[in-house]
Amino acid sequence: MITISPSARTLRSPFYQSTVEDGVVSFTLYNSMFLPTGFGDPEAEYWRLKNGVSIWDVAVQRQVQLKGRNAEKLAQILCPRDISKMQIGQGKYIPLCNHSGILINDPVLLKIDEDCFWFSIADSDVWSWARAINNERQLDVEISEPDAAPLAIQGPKAEDLVAEICGSWVRDLKYFWFKPFKIDEIPVLVARSGYSKQGGFEFYLLNKNLGKKLYNRIKEVGQKYDIGPGCPNLSERVESGLLSFGGDTDHSTNPFEVRLGDFVDLHLDGDIVGLSALKKIHEQGPKRHQLGAIFKNKDVSNLPIFEWMEIYHQGEPVGSLTNRTWSFQLEKTIGFALVSKKVHAGESVLIETEQGMKEAELVDLPFV
Repeated sequence: MITISPSARTLRSPFYQSTVEDGVVSFTLYNSMFLPTGFGDPEAEYWRLKNGVSIWDVAVQRQVQLKGRNAEKLAQILCPRDISKMQIGQGKYIPLCNHSGILINDPVLLKIDEDCFWFSIADSDVWSWARAINNERQLDVEISEPDAAPLAIQGPKAEDLVAEICGSWVRDLKYFWFKPFKIDEIPVLVARSGYSKQGGFEFYLLNKNLGKKLYNRIKEVGQKYDIGPGCPNLSERVESGLLSFGGDTDHSTNPFEVRLGDFVDLHLDGDIVGLSALKKIHEQGPKRHQLGAIFKNKDVSNLPIFEWMEIYHQGEPVGSLTNRTWSFQLEKTIGFALVSKKVHAGESVLIETEQGMKEAELVDLPFV
């Protein structure tokens, strides 16, 4: 058995022990934290998410807090999306880019107060980036990590469960909006959000010492809904066309290549990081685009890949397969293809797998 040696660099979430007690069998490292990746029955976890309700430890979505009189100004400098009309309690999905217009994270920006914003981040160091830009622009903003840890409730029965815990007001909560609440004196932000297309909520726990209490409370109420443990589900997220920053992107990926162009506001003025580069990329047109790939043979491996796989069209390399999984709904092996704009949905390609060349069809995303 191979194990990961404990280290102060590998953090445990407030829900870590609860996931261990629920039978977690695998973790990955994400934002220097343990992220559960399986509880022993991938197909059961998939159908639980699709048909019922699942509880996920997603505290790895760590928060980068901007606080101070220039907090909104700094947030806008960092965001190539208009945040000027955001209200307290509102969130927005943001393609965070560097000066060259390259995607460096895809967080949700939360407006906590007039002088306080959180980036709920994917897997990269946004604290150092924000501090560097803050110091460069000589703004009055304190950048820190608040005591906040998201716990996701996902699936079609999630709304009924969360309404029973918090009240019927949650049914009116808009997507990415949130509201402070207390569950048995446990302080949380209740947000309609989550890394699936099956609907759900995230409880941002605001006291790390109460993780086990919150987890157990949700499980207690969730028994009538047959709640069970889960995690961001590879099969469901690929079927649904959800991007994984760092998995489906490389060090040259811009938002337009991975279907995030609708989240870039090119009309914005001002010195926004990456905006001038994004305008130029948009004007010239991106060189790659993201499609789906469906393998034509059922004997191909459906295991997750450790590195991108080369894709060929008419004998020429045209891009890469960035992920691979078995689709329980389609009953086929599928993945994302980041390929040249010269190839299109409906065309056949060859993918260089560990089993040799395998034929696949390119399709538009999402798969389902």
